[in-house]
Amino acid sequence: MALLLAIESSCDETAVAIVRGSPGVQTQVLASEVASQILLHREHGGVVPELASRNHSLHLRGLVEKALTTAGVSLTEIDAFAATNGPGLASSLLIGSTAAKGMACATRRPFLGINHLEGHLLSPFLQQTSVPAHLALIVSGGHTLLLDVQGAGRYQKIGSTRDDAAGEAFDKVGKMLGLCYPGGPEIEKIARTGDPQAYDFPRSMLHDPHHDFSFSGLKTAVLYTLQKSPSPLPVADLAASFQQAVIDILVQKTLRAAKETGHHRIALSGGVSLNLALRSAFEKACAAANYQLILAPPAFCTDNAAMIAFAALLRHLAGECSALEDDIHPNLPLV
Repeated sequence: MALLLAIESSCDETAVAIVRGSPGVQTQVLASEVASQILLHREHGGVVPELASRNHSLHLRGLVEKALTTAGVSLTEIDAFAATNGPGLASSLLIGSTAAKGMACATRRPFLGINHLEGHLLSPFLQQTSVPAHLALIVSGGHTLLLDVQGAGRYQKIGSTRDDAAGEAFDKVGKMLGLCYPGGPEIEKIARTGDPQAYDFPRSMLHDPHHDFSFSGLKTAVLYTLQKSPSPLPVADLAASFQQAVIDILVQKTLRAAKETGHHRIALSGGVSLNLALRSAFEKACAAANYQLILAPPAFCTDNAAMIAFAALLRHLAGECSALEDDIHPNLPLV
């Protein structure tokens, strides 16, 4: 059985996790600690890189100690250390990567640099023993990706956003509606009391033959609608109609991609996949099409270190490791 400690610090969440696993045995998450910075950045309306990196430094040591205590292991028992090496904010990535490398050096254990997106991609299978072939949709604040997955480490990108990611569009529209940062959860909350058919917002690229996404036009349509709307604004109806447009695009394009690639298994991950209306729409659509839907557990949808640890565990068990000289890559692609 291998013990891995991983650090996730790609943006504004400081996270440490410890997992245990071996081939053919269900992976155990022994500890998963996260220090959120949402309240810190809320007053600025978005993430401030300098504040994020400074707070990673403040919280990281305490989180490592807490994770070791929760897992009931010592640092010298860890078999390998991992950290997110991209994509993300350079100043934030450096904090986690440097700390993990330092612990690897001190204990003379291997180090693994892990792609943040691979962590999200594998998170629906975190407590399983393997990664089966499937079609994956990663939908988060910075990314909207469709991938043909044949197994761990075998990925082919078949679609991505050409402008805003879905989560980015949620945050920007939330700001337009005067909601708190981050906008995604706030829009979901207020949309529950709104009419999703009140406004006929565009579903960009919905019927195009490719699998790419675009949410910039939808965001602009909301802006133009706001400029013509009466006062007080019908915020709930606007939020519900916008959310429904995003859901329609994600669900319909994903199921069409599954049909074209021959997959009967769809995995959904990333922070936006926490949206209950989106989950419900996928559940209904997959049931109707006789597809298996695999969802990442809610605790592992937003940025966390357990998903990084799991991705690292699979690579460690395959005999892989990273050089300590390897640098971070703020714009690191998954494939």
